[in-house]
Amino acid sequence: MTYFKLSLRNARRQARDYLVYFSTIVMVAALLYAFNGLIFSQELQSLALQMRTLPMMIVMVSVVVIAIISWLVSYTINFMLTRRSREFGIYVLIGLENTQVARLFFLENMAVGGCALGLGILLGNLFYQMLRAIVLTLFGAPYTFSFVFSLRAVGLTLLCFALIYLFAQLKSRKRIRFMKIHELIYFDRQNEKAVIRTGKRRRKVFTLSLVLGVLGTLMLMTGYLPFGIAGATCIIIFLYAFFLSFASGVPAYFDKRQEKKYRGQNLLVFRTLTSKLATMGVVMATIALLFTATLVSEGFGLILQGLFYGRARENSCFDIMIGISDLRQDQGDYIEYLHDNVSVEAERQYQVYQGDNAQVRDYLLKNTTYYAYHQYDILMAYSDYAALREMLGYSEVTLEQGQYLIHCRTYLEDLFNEYTQSISVGGQSLGAKSVHSEPLGQYGWEVNGSDYILVVPDALAEQCPVSHLLYVALTGEPISEEQYTELNYIRKVRSQYHDYDNIIVGAQEEREAASWTAMTVFPLYYLALVLTMTAATILTIQLLSESGRYRRQFGLLQKLGMDSREMAGALRRQFAVYYAMPAIPPLLIGIPVLWDLTLMPEPGILTGISHPAVIMGIAVGLYLLVYAIYVLLAYTSLKRSVLPE
Repeated sequence: MTYFKLSLRNARRQARDYLVYFSTIVMVAALLYAFNGLIFSQELQSLALQMRTLPMMIVMVSVVVIAIISWLVSYTINFMLTRRSREFGIYVLIGLENTQVARLFFLENMAVGGCALGLGILLGNLFYQMLRAIVLTLFGAPYTFSFVFSLRAVGLTLLCFALIYLFAQLKSRKRIRFMKIHELIYFDRQNEKAVIRTGKRRRKVFTLSLVLGVLGTLMLMTGYLPFGIAGATCIIIFLYAFFLSFASGVPAYFDKRQEKKYRGQNLLVFRTLTSKLATMGVVMATIALLFTATLVSEGFGLILQGLFYGRARENSCFDIMIGISDLRQDQGDYIEYLHDNVSVEAERQYQVYQGDNAQVRDYLLKNTTYYAYHQYDILMAYSDYAALREMLGYSEVTLEQGQYLIHCRTYLEDLFNEYTQSISVGGQSLGAKSVHSEPLGQYGWEVNGSDYILVVPDALAEQCPVSHLLYVALTGEPISEEQYTELNYIRKVRSQYHDYDNIIVGAQEEREAASWTAMTVFPLYYLALVLTMTAATILTIQLLSESGRYRRQFGLLQKLGMDSREMAGALRRQFAVYYAMPAIPPLLIGIPVLWDLTLMPEPGILTGISHPAVIMGIAVGLYLLVYAIYVLLAYTSLKRSVLPE
């Protein structure tokens, strides 16, 4: 058999034996190509001005992804070297030189990496089309399938893979070249060196790690940056200390509870687990750290998506809204530009007034989380309110003398339904009539009331001081980005002479939400998926590589009288505990941290599908779904090869 035929044969066997690893590398290559395609897509970058920074965001995340995949490839190649060191020792023993063996191993892995890269680029083109369709949908642009093969994206993906594989291969090649026959043959018997050597010290570290885990999680939830940095440090120390000391912590627990130790299959399950952790504690801790980053990335991405679209949704009911706080000015400059350049179908100019006091605002501050923008309640004349409802196609609402009604954002509706107190306007008492919560442009400053507004009879409203001026309009076509830029230029000129005006364009709000989603949420999901695949791949390789030992173990148990049902149960428990160990700590850390993050945006923004509870469910669900695919594949393979017939 020639030198190159041997390399190709070993490469095929390597791809077959490490199918999970090979599949993961194919997926990573596909993701790299798909996101590299976004970097060079002029079509997507032309959708909005903000999208021009998309390449920079993807490059920043890709650098992190390349570092993670480099670690995965380096770890796996080193793991292969460990498992095949005896084979390489025999090659040297029969006459091959170390440099030839190193070159053989190099060619094998480059062949596997090259095949994975080729398949990944083909699959990546499909992924790119999916990303392209999603981005175009976000902007409301039409999508038509077109096969695009970007040579620049291929070149960048090839460069990334070259850096990843060459770095890992050069390390292994250098190691093989300087290893002696004895070292090669017995290299697979080396275990991870114990960082904490004595059992007593391990038990102390185990207890301390739990304290640091709780403390770090609480510090992350404070929202204070120095505490957050300290909390993240505590979490990292907790994970490594926990897994390095777990092998002593569990035996100490069972030594004090002998009845649990010998109950059922506990002794078999936990003895196997602790022996496994004793040899891969650092790896387990690193995997748990990756899972924690995965969960936080997914949840944070969902929070940002809800934040962007929640803010856009609140003020996009009108095509344009212009608020002016300087009562010496009006909206004439803007209106003239709109009439000359935009098809205005309906419009309204009106005033918003100051109430006599802050009675309703104080009620909100006392009973809910509310950001007070004004020192007084905001009022609107009924005629203006009725005109706005008619513009937006809402049902007609009547208001009698001596009454007022409340229009608020959805999150305040239930609270206001319980508010039945009278208010005083111009020295006259008004009784509460009804509460309404359709979208009315109530988010921010100089809008239709910050989160709520009190609608009162015209005669009473006109007696009150004016708070600010408003102009709203509906247009035949969405206001373009170029037109929005012109409106901002008018604002810039006007701001030299008076206060800065507030311009809200519905189409621009939606464009910005879509842009920020593409620039932040997509890269976060990309990072989270790569983190999950990397961690799950290493776990699975470690487990499947020991199928021979498990087969011998269960063969011995069969001889001792254990039936097939009991052996299957023991395997399931060992398998479940093994995969749960690095997955549970991230859940215990990530869920409270993410829940705290969902409470940080202003009230009423995260609603509907972006409600905090929904975000938590989706984040945890995505995290467990990708992980479950690897778990199911590993369990099916292990059960088939381990359990006796």
